[in-house]
Amino acid sequence: MIHSRADNRFEFEPRVNRDRNKPSRICCREIAEADLPALADLLARGFPRHTSEFWREAFERLSTHRTPADMPRYGFLLETNDAPVGVVLTIFSRVDTDESNIRCNLSSWYVEPEFRCYASLLQPRGPSYRDITFVNITPATHTLPLLEAQGFVQYSTGQFIAMPTVRGPWNAHVKTCTNDICAGPDLAASLVDLLLTHARYGCISVTCTDAEGRHPFVFKRWQPIHGIPSAYLIYCRSVESFVRFAGPLGRFLAWRGLPLIVLDAAGPLPGLVGRFLDDHPKLSKGPNPPRLADLAYTERALFGF
Repeated sequence: MIHSRADNRFEFEPRVNRDRNKPSRICCREIAEADLPALADLLARGFPRHTSEFWREAFERLSTHRTPADMPRYGFLLETNDAPVGVVLTIFSRVDTDESNIRCNLSSWYVEPEFRCYASLLQPRGPSYRDITFVNITPATHTLPLLEAQGFVQYSTGQFIAMPTVRGPWNAHVKTCTNDICAGPDLAASLVDLLLTHARYGCISVTCTDAEGRHPFVFKRWQPIHGIPSAYLIYCRSVESFVRFAGPLGRFLAWRGLPLIVLDAAGPLPGLVGRFLDDHPKLSKGPNPPRLADLAYTERALFGF
């Protein structure tokens, strides 16, 4: 039975189990700060590539993230006998400064094997989440049927790997964003804030300037591809904007040891030399599906996944 609460949180209490050797109660609730040490250890077991220290740093980053009012700061957990057995992290953010447009990146979904029949309960639910768009940008292959059953649909089917250093235009200038950057007619204050915030996350935030003004781009250092270092496109105004300035951006990153650029795509990108990989889908559910080339304020930017 699911119990809704007045504060828009929820708890789940299943039918009592008659087997005395098994727990009789499972509770799903919002994560509190006191839960973080135990959850760091739980996530380290679930994702052994990352240590408990990594997850403590992830929680520290979430603690300073500008979470919209009344939304969970960290996410939800499953617990039994006061011990956590499942977790999903949530990154709630306002999109394009539109007060009515809130996006939630569901991240690091893990449930101990014996409790996985309750995994779907970690999906936020209730009236307060009705108008929120949820995204899952790193779904495990075996979870795709469950996510699709919950109403998620793919908005990106794969990734395009480009080496665009030989493209134009040759009169555009790429500059790293620093704290003295100012908003203007060509760059809204919200985009200046996005660039500087992601720079603090360890991203590469730049502007590419031509006769029309400044164009914002955010990249994240990414894993080598066949031994070649790469950068992941986290944010730009559109995929077309990246294709337009791929040459100067590619040369800027290649000079810094990142000759390959990876970006989300639904197929090959005309005008770019590279390879499309039809894997690593990204899914969303809600009224405002995200566009390609916008992973701002997601786990890829905050945690480096």
